[in-house]
Amino acid sequence: MAINAHRVVQRVAGKGLAWGCAIALGAALVSCGAPSFSYIADSGGHTYFKVPYGWKQISASQLCNALAKSNASSCETNWLTAYEPAAKPVATDFLSPTLSKPFVFAEVTGYSAATNGPLTDDTLRNFFLPVTASARSAYESQAGIKLTGFKQLRDDTLSLSGGFHGVRETFDFGATGTITDTYDQIALANSAGDTIYFIVAHCTATCYSRDSTAINDVISSFTVRSH
Repeated sequence: MAINAHRVVQRVAGKGLAWGCAIALGAALVSCGAPSFSYIADSGGHTYFKVPYGWKQISASQLCNALAKSNASSCETNWLTAYEPAAKPVATDFLSPTLSKPFVFAEVTGYSAATNGPLTDDTLRNFFLPVTASARSAYESQAGIKLTGFKQLRDDTLSLSGGFHGVRETFDFGATGTITDTYDQIALANSAGDTIYFIVAHCTATCYSRDSTAINDVISSFTVRSH
């Protein structure tokens, strides 16, 4: 199934810090063993998350090239990064529906209500893939396929300090006759409604079942702080 997943319903327009068990003392760094996680930060957007130590980063330029080739995005974004537990991570895995290992993607991007309409929780639900019933119906009509593999596994509304709000969605996604992928994502908006903070991890349903603890560690660590 060829689906341009990134912003399939709407199109809106890093550096990893391995903190682990370490203490910074002036210019010195004292370590007390291999860390369990690498901590990723977009300091400009005050956005943070963690991935299991050893997962490899995919650069923003590689992601943009992969997205441009798929016509999925023009990479009009403030910040984006991706990680996967592979010796040689591949940017095109971002849109692959057959991954046997998790792929994690995060971005911070601007949003224009004048262009795209009010920034609601449903807007956030459908930011990456069509999740709501109306969005799925519209996509099925447009693409000429049936999303028979869709199954909602989680639908949580989030209200965070600093005026941030959003949703966490976990769902199976697939069309008739295709492999079903499981997606776990958080989409947040700031109080002004002009910025979206997004993270998603996905792989096949079999992979997600096997690696659900690691995936949950990543997604639940997603943090946005007020400037």
